[in-house]
Amino acid sequence: MSTTVSVTVNGTKYDLSDVEPRLLLSDFLRDMLGLTGTHVGCEHGVCGACTVLVNGDSVRSCLMLAVQAKAAEITTVEGIGTPEQLNVLQAQFREHHGLQCGFCTPGMLMTGEDLLRKYPLATDDEIREGLSGNLCRCTGYQNIVAAIRAAAALRAEGTS
Repeated sequence: MSTTVSVTVNGTKYDLSDVEPRLLLSDFLRDMLGLTGTHVGCEHGVCGACTVLVNGDSVRSCLMLAVQAKAAEITTVEGIGTPEQLNVLQAQFREHHGLQCGFCTPGMLMTGEDLLRKYPLATDDEIREGLSGNLCRCTGYQNIVAAIRAAAALRAEGTS
C-alpha cells in the first residue's frame, strides 16, 4: 500500500505517488528526489548527519517518515547555497576549515543554519551546546565552532 507525498523541497514542489508509508524522510530525499547531500550515518538520530529543516526547524530525517512531511517546506543542504554562490555559513566553513572528511558537514551546516536563525550565539559555549547533537570524528569541533561564530558575527552586522 503506497501513498502520495506532496512537499516543497528547496523551493521546488514535489507530488510523488507510490511512496511506501514506512519510507524514511532521509531515504525519500536521497533515493526519490536525488538529494544526496543529506547523509545517513547512524540511522538512530544520534549523529546528526541527516539533519534537514522541516518548516524551519532542524529535524533528523532518519527519524521521520516521508508521509509525516506531507505539505511541509523542507530545506536540505543543497538548498542553502551552491558551489558558485555559497551562503555565509558555508563560506565560513570553508574559510575556517570547518570540515575534513565532509561526512558530518551537511548535518552541521543545517544545524548551524537552524541555530543562526533562532539564537544570538554570543559565546562558543552556546554554539557548542547547540551542536551537541551532531557528531564529528575528524575536526575536534574547534573549526566548526569558529565558522559558526564568524557567520553569526557577519549576520549580526547585516553583511550576509
